[in-house]
Amino acid sequence: MTVGENRAAWGPLLDTLARRQAAARVMGGPEKLARYRATGRVDARARVQALLDTDTFVELGALAGDGTASADKPVPADAFVAGSGLVDGRPVLVGSEDFTVAGGSIGTAAATKRARIAALAQQERVPLVMMLEGAGHRATNALHPHRPAPNDLQALSELAGLVPTVAVVTGPSAGHGALAAPMSDYVVMVDGDASLFTAGPPLVAASLGEQVSKEELGGPAVHAVASGLAHAVAADVEEALELTRTYLSYFPTNAWSRTPDAGPAEGNDDVGERVLEELLDLVPPNPRRPYDMHAVLAELVDEDSLFEVQPQHGPSMITALARLGGTAVAIVANQPLVLAGALDVAAASKAARFIECTSAFHLPLVQLADNPGVLAGSASERAGILRAAARMFAAQHRAGVPKLHVTVRKAFGFGSSVMGQNAFDAQTVSLAFPDAMLGGIPAAVGGATAKEDAGTQQALVDNEAAGPWRLASTVTYDDVIDPRQLRNALLAGLRLAQGRRSAPVGPVQRTGYLP
Repeated sequence: MTVGENRAAWGPLLDTLARRQAAARVMGGPEKLARYRATGRVDARARVQALLDTDTFVELGALAGDGTASADKPVPADAFVAGSGLVDGRPVLVGSEDFTVAGGSIGTAAATKRARIAALAQQERVPLVMMLEGAGHRATNALHPHRPAPNDLQALSELAGLVPTVAVVTGPSAGHGALAAPMSDYVVMVDGDASLFTAGPPLVAASLGEQVSKEELGGPAVHAVASGLAHAVAADVEEALELTRTYLSYFPTNAWSRTPDAGPAEGNDDVGERVLEELLDLVPPNPRRPYDMHAVLAELVDEDSLFEVQPQHGPSMITALARLGGTAVAIVANQPLVLAGALDVAAASKAARFIECTSAFHLPLVQLADNPGVLAGSASERAGILRAAARMFAAQHRAGVPKLHVTVRKAFGFGSSVMGQNAFDAQTVSLAFPDAMLGGIPAAVGGATAKEDAGTQQALVDNEAAGPWRLASTVTYDDVIDPRQLRNALLAGLRLAQGRRSAPVGPVQRTGYLP
């Protein structure tokens, strides 16, 4: 066979390939896509392109079907677009449910693709982003027996603490598909469109007789506020994908690496020392007066680098990512505007998950304490405050990262321990402001409860009001600092930990860790 004949023989095969590739990309077809886009929605392939750096998407499994597809009944990409690409020049794997094809349901081939990209994320040590908008397993799967195989949830559970995982919920997501969200480190829901539930409203009505809308059942108001499943709510898909890119920028590609520092070359000119004069105006020395910890954090960290995680859930605790001197850090800080900074179940549980996740990827932990303790009362006890606070304590204790503690004004009882004010607990630095108070319980309450005489009660109150000096004299604190020197003191702590932060790393023990 001549060279020309070889080329000619390839023609029909390449034509077939091109035809099949084109069919795989039509999604639900022009009419369905037009109706879908008319509601302001962004289709599955457009979402992938918007997330990734330009022209970097390489598709995986485009020719997949569910075993029943034919020329008369195609199932393009089996309703799941999957592949790899780059985000800010770093590799990621991505999967996107296509609601315009079979309602985004999971066919047998799509199930294989889901498991494949999750397994690839572990094998190649790269982050995984899942975009959820589907009906769960396809009902017709039962009509086409297939050999059991590993599923994506098994693979996702193995990814915890090894590579960052993100779920972006762009529409209704039910059943098996929805479970990818609680298995992920970071979940973003699109306001007005997204919902997550084990079973949708029709099944709820049929099984329980409850009439409920998608939003009431599992919308952002449920999962970003009440359940704590979602970490952020975005106004639209574009904002959700930008939040995803920003979140990933604070993390290394995997647990075997560290997040690159961001200095002037990366557009961050705010990496040096600064005196924080504004803190004297923001923080009242009187521990009974509230203030907004957000304003303190905005002054403390590198300009425009504060990225709060789960702001609507457990709001008496702020959990945030930020840059400090160009270094990516995790911050847990009490919020005196809410419950005077006391930790309820939601706040403690949120902080525990956050610390477990960020320490798995070696981010230094900044702990700013200003609380009257964990939340007391019968409602708090019934909700499980002791278990939640204990989990937070264990999370910060086990965190093998540089830990930088500051008592801003007060920390009483277990409220000080969960915020890292513990002797011999591997703190890199432990600091206090001159107004700081530390104790088992507030002195006046403690003295009265113990039925001490008037002189002893007054001595306890005077001792508490005396500030941190006695504690500093026993090196309970490494130093008492001028609030205006907070940033500089924390930068010094990061410098002290530079040797540890530059050492080779790997996965930490994942005992108890699940997003």
